[in-house]
Amino acid sequence: MNRMPRILIAARTNPEGFATLFRAELPEHEVVTAVPDDGAPTPYVVVGLPPPGLLASLKGLEVILSINAGVEHLLASGEVPPGVPVVRMVDPGLVAGMVEWVAGRVLAWHRNLFAYREQQAGGLWAQLPEMLAAERIVTVLGAGELGGPVATMLATLGFAVRTWSRTPRVVPGCSGFAGRDALGDAVAGADVLVNLLPATAQTIDLIDHRLLSRMRPGSLLVNGGRGSAVVDADLLRALDDGVLGAAALDVFRQEPLPGDHPFWSHPRVFITPHAAAITHARTSVAVMAESIRRHERGEPLANVVDPARGY
Repeated sequence: MNRMPRILIAARTNPEGFATLFRAELPEHEVVTAVPDDGAPTPYVVVGLPPPGLLASLKGLEVILSINAGVEHLLASGEVPPGVPVVRMVDPGLVAGMVEWVAGRVLAWHRNLFAYREQQAGGLWAQLPEMLAAERIVTVLGAGELGGPVATMLATLGFAVRTWSRTPRVVPGCSGFAGRDALGDAVAGADVLVNLLPATAQTIDLIDHRLLSRMRPGSLLVNGGRGSAVVDADLLRALDDGVLGAAALDVFRQEPLPGDHPFWSHPRVFITPHAAAITHARTSVAVMAESIRRHERGEPLANVVDPARGY
């Protein structure tokens, strides 16, 4: 008797919710939330950061579906079987979330809402100088699935937008820079620097004091990419010496952010708990189900991770 293809939901958050949605999308598949012990093949697994040994224990694994856009922890486990593709999450809901979060951070700083909040705490009524969006330069590091839509949104709001990426990419309405040698020029004179780069060997410690010093004094750093891209001590130094006016941070080198980290108490650091672009079950399951259908039709999978690049 032919078995239905099995999908294991190994997500740590809301596994039953994901399973219910998968059963509706793919009723001809068996969907389970516990590691099977019957020896039958499990061609599909849905994971974030799987527990040690899980991937190696699965017989007949054909596709790993990540519920996250970032896959560095999954790859770092060393447990991805050779030849098994990892499909990273590129989900309309996740993209929309990042666009909204960056818009909120940039506009709040641009319209002095951060500064007015400080004034409110002191009972101070004083209008601050304003600039038009067209007078601001925003540089977005990353011009792919997240960076491209974010850059487009910022350009639509009227900002002068630059993008920087590892290889050349075209984002309509934006000035494009590519390659490590062009990074300094992409950042020079910027009022806002938005990091949406993945965690790779090339992006670790990319944003240091030297790079931040290329920006306009009193500028804003927005980090929704990965915490490893920013040198924490250099960011604090840049805030204290006036190179930066504020930093909006959603990602950190260690998460949760330790309670004694100086970011918590710095008056110009604004923290969110890795909540900028969460995975929405309904939209993400639709994307993952389509990947399974493509695989079973023998079609190429989209958004397959290149282990050498790390994304």
